[in-house]
Amino acid sequence: MRTAIAPRLSLMMFLQFFIWGSWYVTAYIFLGKIGFGGGEIKWTYSVGPIAGIISPLLVGMIADRFFSTERVLGLLHLLGAGAMLLAARLMHGTEPSALHINLLLFAHMLCYFPTLALVNSLAMHTMTNSEKQFPLIRVFGTIGWIAAGLVVSWRGWDGAIDMFYLAAGAGLLMGLYCFTLPHTPPPSAGKEVSVRQLFGIDALVLLKQPSYFTFMLASFLICIPLSFYYQMAGKFVDHAGLANPAFKMSFGQMSEIFFMLVMPLFFARLGVKWMLAVGMLAWVVRYALFALGASDGVTWMILGGILLHGICYDFFFVTGQIYTDRIAPAAIRGQAQGMLVLFTLGIGMLIGAQVAGEVEKRYTPANNAELAKQAEELGKQMNQKQAELDQIFGLADAPWYKRAWHNLAPPTLSGAEQAKAAALTQELATLRMDRSRVLLQSVHWKPIWTIPAIGAGVVLVLFVLFFRDTTAVSVTEGDVTAAAAREELA
Repeated sequence: MRTAIAPRLSLMMFLQFFIWGSWYVTAYIFLGKIGFGGGEIKWTYSVGPIAGIISPLLVGMIADRFFSTERVLGLLHLLGAGAMLLAARLMHGTEPSALHINLLLFAHMLCYFPTLALVNSLAMHTMTNSEKQFPLIRVFGTIGWIAAGLVVSWRGWDGAIDMFYLAAGAGLLMGLYCFTLPHTPPPSAGKEVSVRQLFGIDALVLLKQPSYFTFMLASFLICIPLSFYYQMAGKFVDHAGLANPAFKMSFGQMSEIFFMLVMPLFFARLGVKWMLAVGMLAWVVRYALFALGASDGVTWMILGGILLHGICYDFFFVTGQIYTDRIAPAAIRGQAQGMLVLFTLGIGMLIGAQVAGEVEKRYTPANNAELAKQAEELGKQMNQKQAELDQIFGLADAPWYKRAWHNLAPPTLSGAEQAKAAALTQELATLRMDRSRVLLQSVHWKPIWTIPAIGAGVVLVLFVLFFRDTTAVSVTEGDVTAAAAREELA
């Protein structure tokens, strides 16, 4: 890979995941304000998995055969940005239609999900050693997700419609940028692609192996409790009174980067079975922390659960991808990876989104609307106090760079101004606690988080009892590579 290409591909990955990170984690905070409940939000978070099931067909039948990758990427992102913009416009209405908004979000995800595979394809096309070079490029996607959370929280858009406009704007920028990327011809041009290949039917033969069947079943089942995290954790963080929910949720991606770097060290010592088991155990601990900290909004428990995301994702999903690559014959490795995505991020997450929505409906008290109005009023008072603070610090209507500089070098205040600022800060803290107390009563969070904790625990026990790893892996210079077969792990 030429040195000049790396920054361009890094920016591509950054924008790719900035779009998703702009709205996906904190969408429910705003949508709840315009009338979305568990019944509506379960479909908001189901459209992505449905798109994930459909997107391999789009990529396999059209993108891989007829058009250059960069042009397909550009067009899909522009169309996706348009769908997101229309969805945001509908949210402005006096009685916004959840059905119409969710349909437009579905259109957005139908355009977005195929691009997840296409950016990987484009990047690897330019590389001479994808195993070493691709992780260094892909990590900028995680950085993009983190940056999106920082921007949303820094601008105070965690519960505002602006997050959707940010996603649309980033999509527009990405769409235009894609046309400047290196020309990448369709990889399957002139080749016949069978229905069996598109649906990954040939890879089903792997399920005849008891070890792989156990792994796939566990992967499918664990994605059901996983949906609870993506669907409700952002709202839970807001209810617990933690400021800047989008920023707090980005801690999960920060830990993901850390554990990705140290993962080879653990891999060499634990092997496939116990890497997967530790990943599932992290899910159990995460939801247990959420459940235990739900009643009083215990900050360290909530943040601890978020920080476990790195172990949850890297130890389970990345290990699973490696295991699939090692066990599948070369001719069907691509189909095997597609089958893994279909059963996890597709069918598993779809069922999980529906289950999570129904669980939330069950544990939402009848006086939820009344409590929501109280919380909204307290939120308005918080905004007023914050505006008074901004006035003291000279930040009223200040541009972004002045606010950023204020965080680095706060201005000098007179004694009277300092006293007033201190009083307003205390009032703001009290209002935040009062709002959190009301919101924690509006949803019974403890049983909501207990259910996925138990579910993940059952999957973990079954996996440990029945999975036998007959492959071996070793770590060389940070790459996970195939090694000689070793004894089965009990």
